[in-house]
Amino acid sequence: MQIDLRSDTVTQPSAAMKEFMMQAPLGDDVFAEDPSVNQLEAKAAELFGREAAIYCPSGTMTNQIAIKLHTRPLDEVITDKLAHIYNYEVGGYAYHSSVSVKLLEGDRGRLTADQIKSGINPEADWLPNSSLVVLENTCNKGGGSYYNLQQLLDIQRLCKEHSLKLHLDGARIFNALEESKITPKQIGEIFDTVSVCLSKGVGAPVGSVLIGDKKTMKRARKVRKVMGGGMRQSGILAAACIYALDNNLAKLKEDHRRAKTIEESLRSTAYVADILPVDTNILIFRLIEDVSGENFIQYLSANDIKAIEFSPQNVRFVTHLDFTDEMLQKTITVLKSFG
Repeated sequence: MQIDLRSDTVTQPSAAMKEFMMQAPLGDDVFAEDPSVNQLEAKAAELFGREAAIYCPSGTMTNQIAIKLHTRPLDEVITDKLAHIYNYEVGGYAYHSSVSVKLLEGDRGRLTADQIKSGINPEADWLPNSSLVVLENTCNKGGGSYYNLQQLLDIQRLCKEHSLKLHLDGARIFNALEESKITPKQIGEIFDTVSVCLSKGVGAPVGSVLIGDKKTMKRARKVRKVMGGGMRQSGILAAACIYALDNNLAKLKEDHRRAKTIEESLRSTAYVADILPVDTNILIFRLIEDVSGENFIQYLSANDIKAIEFSPQNVRFVTHLDFTDEMLQKTITVLKSFG
């Protein structure tokens, strides 16, 4: 039995999802004529209470489109130092949009309104113009941490007071909503744009949607095209996203339960120095100095468990749809047997 805990991106389409994909009506989405893509975009927009959405190949693209839409060259984006847009998108903010970033140190990737206020640049010829705030919810490098509603409302109020746009990197937003009990429509009311990845926890094979108002999404289609994201009969992929939204959201709480069960088991081991609080489906733990991270990963691999050394001495597990209770029990047995 192979167990893959490297990411929730490793999920495979179920037989039912594949069948749904094969039945999808198709067209040319560059001409806005793919009925399945149109259905997904309308569904996502309605879910978050917004006017429109655009389907893209990846969350990196939806984030980069949003940055391009909300900034001009010589502007600056305010975000946390753990943010995906800074760490894992190849410096796209500079490449695509000619902007800089102001990195703040939040609580496991979560910023407060006061921190953001302190990061806003005054007007000066030698300083970039603060124009956009990007939040990540949940925060990957923060161990799946999430915001509560009041934190988001405080940040929204600050952004409006200072004429800042507010974008959400919601790669795992449904994991956050499951725990915070915030509704998608409340998220839609707070942010100018929302990026939602559908190839992570909810289990679709490909794609993310960017959600906002009609005018902004019309501009987004042009930016998507210049980035190479204009796809043709992409409804076969969009159909998987529709299926995931209709069938897999309720399963996320099981991913969270399993992650917390692994956390409880790890706390009784002698080789773990500390564990970030497990809020959702991401578990990051630090090994004691006497234990090599590389050797630990090799031990797991020898026992048919895939994981990654997230940083020196830090290991990340991510639970997902394809990680079952049987796999959970085997994982716990292997972890207890180490050393």
